[in-house]
Amino acid sequence: MAIYGYARVSTTEQNTAAQLAAFRRAGIESIVEEKRSAVKDRPELERLLRDLQAGDVLVVYKLDRLARSVSHFVRVFDALKAKGVGFRSLTESIETDTAQGRMFLHLLTAFAEFERELIRERCLAGQRAARAAGKTWGKARALSDEDVIQASRAWRSGWYKQSTLAEMLGVSTSCLRDHIHRHEGRGRWMKGLQK
Repeated sequence: MAIYGYARVSTTEQNTAAQLAAFRRAGIESIVEEKRSAVKDRPELERLLRDLQAGDVLVVYKLDRLARSVSHFVRVFDALKAKGVGFRSLTESIETDTAQGRMFLHLLTAFAEFERELIRERCLAGQRAARAAGKTWGKARALSDEDVIQASRAWRSGWYKQSTLAEMLGVSTSCLRDHIHRHEGRGRWMKGLQK
């Protein structure tokens, strides 16, 4: 069993001296340091998480040194739990070996779920409001409705091939075919198949 400290500061101007001193007071000798923002990749943390073995303990000075959000912390903690690695935070007095520490982590998990649900609800509300205001998103149609109507009539007359019409309109044959299918309610545009 080994105990590893993980110290992180957000910029190269800051230093980890306070965190290192706290680790030394706690008797932790193996320390990994990282100077990275919370929103960037953290290769030292990734390497440490990959190398930890069952029975090891990961120690941080504060929770915000480990994770960028509650949901990120829960993902890291789940990875630790799956490997059988313990966790400790010196400042918040959280240990996965105690009932109180486990309860706190379960509360964090519940808050992370709540946070995800709030984000999802806000996204859906934004989409509904945009649709109600007549806004659309995604790739714009290659052909106007009028172009499609005329192309469909010309093709149905039997005088033109779809490939010829597509070339005249400056689109691919498959693009024209899809637009005609949408106009006529065929193929993936059949009623009942539309999303």
